[in-house]
Amino acid sequence: MTIIAKATTKGQITLPVQWRKNFSTNRFFIKTKGDVLEIRPLDLAKLESQNDYTVFDAIRDNQGRGLEANDLIKILKNING
Repeated sequence: MTIIAKATTKGQITLPVQWRKNFSTNRFFIKTKGDVLEIRPLDLAKLESQNDYTVFDAIRDNQGRGLEANDLIKILKNING
């Protein structure tokens, strides 16, 4: 399915309900690749079961230290409820 979505004055777009029903989450990774916007579902339960270590550039927010995946999940859960 392809749609044309218009952003609101706040820059928000709505994902069609038919798409949202395909995923067991209401959280999504959104990133750009050149002129392409990529949206992928975020499965927090799957992330919680991994013992991976997340490395990121966050000198401003975390004094340049890495962040364990479980700590990142806690932060993500606290964002917007």
